[in-house]
Amino acid sequence: MKKNLLRISILITLIISSNMIMAQPGFDDDVNDVPVDGGIALLLVAGLSYGAKRIHNIRNK
Repeated sequence: MKKNLLRISILITLIISSNMIMAQPGFDDDVNDVPVDGGIALLLVAGLSYGAKRIHNIRNK
């Protein structure tokens, strides 16, 4: 149970901190930085939940 709580807390921390990650360093010109977030965090959570469900189903067989 403690391992699951640790994994969930790490996942939430990564998702929250992904808002601060930028794909490129800042430029001197009038160029906007591109945030990495968007659909990537959503796809990551969906993949992790799908994998957790698969593992849960395999262990119950």
